[in-house]
Amino acid sequence: MDQPVTPSLTIKRRLNASPAEVYEAWTDPELLLRWFGPENVVAQEAQVDPRVDGAYRVVMLEDNGERHEVSGRYLEVVENEKLVFSWSWITTPERVSRVTVTFKPDGGGTILTLLHEKLFDDQAVRGHTHGWTGTMAKLEAYFARAG
Repeated sequence: MDQPVTPSLTIKRRLNASPAEVYEAWTDPELLLRWFGPENVVAQEAQVDPRVDGAYRVVMLEDNGERHEVSGRYLEVVENEKLVFSWSWITTPERVSRVTVTFKPDGGGTILTLLHEKLFDDQAVRGHTHGWTGTMAKLEAYFARAG
């Protein structure tokens, strides 16, 4: 029997940094705080334990004062190449989705591919597409400044 198709999204970006630098930006909580979250959102707290079954948690604050918290567990960790983790908002803990981020060398940079799958519905896809698009723009800007 076929698995039901669940909503997902894919975003690709070329970053002006090595795969090791991009991986570190995702796995070092101090670096994560500098770029994680879409426009109008600032990451306030980040806890990261990048090993299989290690947990992560990020608390973000919107400029309107709304607080968001996401957390999950790492399902697969391949240093400088790939991170796979569960994704769950504190407000809807029963809606667990999965994020896969891959880091492929591309000349002096990195092709980052983010796949967010097992989303709850099309509205969740729209919301997460908006959030991840803004987040990737901030990650691009982070490496533009860092370079």
